[in-house]
Amino acid sequence: FAPLEILLIRFVMGFLGLTIYDLIANRGKRPPFNIRQELLFAAAGLTGVVIYYLLENVALTMTSASNVGIIVSVAPLTTAILGLFFLKEEKFRINLIIGFLIAFLGVALVMFNGKIEFELSLKGDLLSLLATVGWAIYSILLRKIDTKSYRVATYTKKIFFYGLVWMIPIALFSGFSVNRSDFTPLNTTLLLFLGLGASASCFVSWNFAVNALGVYKTSGYIYLTPLITLFTAALVLKEPITWMALGGCLLIFVGLYLSKRNGDIPDKLAS
Repeated sequence: FAPLEILLIRFVMGFLGLTIYDLIANRGKRPPFNIRQELLFAAAGLTGVVIYYLLENVALTMTSASNVGIIVSVAPLTTAILGLFFLKEEKFRINLIIGFLIAFLGVALVMFNGKIEFELSLKGDLLSLLATVGWAIYSILLRKIDTKSYRVATYTKKIFFYGLVWMIPIALFSGFSVNRSDFTPLNTTLLLFLGLGASASCFVSWNFAVNALGVYKTSGYIYLTPLITLFTAALVLKEPITWMALGGCLLIFVGLYLSKRNGDIPDKLAS
């Protein structure tokens, strides 16, 4: 499977899974139709599904995985900067930027894990950075959704639907070609995991967290991803953990702590 083929298949599976769950949870009741909300769902599908994942996958073919991993971890910082201008629902605090910068440095140390290998690849690195902008816009759009009228699974399903609407023409133009023989038991199992687990369940969890905690708090926890990956790789794959990586873990926790502290920036700057 090509990256775009995997992307399309996993979100089709995720959409079908969410549709079945939503029908059962809502007992057949149809959610209200609102053109403004539908436009928000369409924009969220474009930014959070197509732009973020597609650009990230393309970037991986142009630059190293470590470059992509480090640059994508800028997402919370990008979200905070855009939120300063477009997110009036939450108060911006200067310690968010300070904490996120410290945590980002920690992520870089964890990703390197004792191996300093960072070679710039302009196109790939730029696409990775644009992917973080897409995710930041997606997270901000979530705060505009009328969560009182829609269940989390319902509007996540709608976001997936519009994401597929945007993605299918791109896939057809790119020469999408999948055969039945490609769906071996192993491939099907992995695709189901990506579709129902890494797509449907994770998107529902993220959307729920943004609704409950807010964009800034939820985005900050992205910094824990490489930390969890580090220790999982050590336990499962027996990969060594260096002092550099441990120092990075400490910086991540310090950065998250600082980003959660109270301390508002002056009103003139916030406005």
